[in-house]
Amino acid sequence: MQWFIFMTASSVALPIVIGGVFHLPQDEIASLMQRTFLVVGLSSALQSIIGHRFPIVDGPAGSWVSVFIMMAAMAAQQGQNAKEALQLLQGGMLLAGLLLFVLGVTGLFYKLISLFTPLVTNTFLFILSLQLSGVFLKGMLSLGDETGMPSGYWGAVVALGVFVLVIFLTIRGTGWMRQYAVLLGILTGWGLHVLVSGGIATDMPMQMEWAMKLPEVFAWGMPRLNPGMAVTASLFSLILVSNLIAAVTAARQVIPREEKEERKTFNRSSMIGGVSHGLAAAYSAIGIVPLPVTASFIRMTGQTRRKPFLWACLALSFISFVPGIVNFLAMLPTSVASAVSLATFVQMTGNSFQSLTQAAQTQRQLTILGIGLLVGVGFTLVSASLPQGLPIVLQYALGNGLLIATLLVMALEKLWRPESGIPHSSSNAYPS
Repeated sequence: MQWFIFMTASSVALPIVIGGVFHLPQDEIASLMQRTFLVVGLSSALQSIIGHRFPIVDGPAGSWVSVFIMMAAMAAQQGQNAKEALQLLQGGMLLAGLLLFVLGVTGLFYKLISLFTPLVTNTFLFILSLQLSGVFLKGMLSLGDETGMPSGYWGAVVALGVFVLVIFLTIRGTGWMRQYAVLLGILTGWGLHVLVSGGIATDMPMQMEWAMKLPEVFAWGMPRLNPGMAVTASLFSLILVSNLIAAVTAARQVIPREEKEERKTFNRSSMIGGVSHGLAAAYSAIGIVPLPVTASFIRMTGQTRRKPFLWACLALSFISFVPGIVNFLAMLPTSVASAVSLATFVQMTGNSFQSLTQAAQTQRQLTILGIGLLVGVGFTLVSASLPQGLPIVLQYALGNGLLIATLLVMALEKLWRPESGIPHSSSNAYPS
């Protein structure tokens, strides 16, 4: 039961946030959540049985969310149809999945590990948090929502209260309250939102369809690919490598076991990661990755066995076939979902900042960090102002400050060698 609640809570918020960014109608948000549940359940089970073989929850990737947000902004700026942007994202996930699969099959994945020093990994996590914070705050305050805040300013007050509650329970909570901080935040915020808005919104569908229904394949249409998305997805595959390494490394710290063939563990995980991205593209969902935060859940609950975890995967996949349940969960207010998502990034931001202070000790490391942060945040701020006359490849590349900063720090770490006698950052330390 603990695994099922954690898995559901980790998967329910981001589909709602993405639906709001692309201004999808309520029934399409419910459909997106249905497909996401299926992919999360299948991907988590495949990784646990065939891939890394740890009980690590796969969930919607914050890094992919940043690409979705970039595409939504570009579509709005260029007057492009949202479905066309989503089809390009499907194509990008297919390409990224193919590259991950090839890296795993050929054994090249393990050879890339040396590229991801703590400076690279934590710069990525820090800028990711900064990049998504504006989106989550916008959702919390219902800024840019065409329908407005149904409960006036009280909706924003509830969202801010949920944000504070989840952080408080995460830091000060004990026992089950800390374990289920996200779930308690969702339930409390949802209930208060219903009270201040005078009941559940009447424009939301309430049909409880209990008949089994298969999630739709290629719900956004057939995948498309252009040069810009092809380059973005190819480079983004490197970031997915970092995410996977961080999740597996964190799990190994809380579930000690003899690992005679570490190389094969990472290569298998990369192969299944490619399959997971193929499933996400086929079912028009958000890109799925192993979540490093799972290690914290295991540490708190002591749930290290795979059997209960696999039952939870099966249960979540089963729920995706019951539209009535998914439609109800999809009615979670966007402001509450955004508040919970922002709160979950607080700990990750703090951990990455702490790790950066440890990784950046020398003048060389501090300079590389400063360049990466300034360039990454700078391009994030000016991405909406890029001239439309730029080649499509440059629009996609320069529109994602996270990608530029990660690749820049990675290149500087390799090209600017440390002085003799000064230790280089270890590539074996990753945030949990």
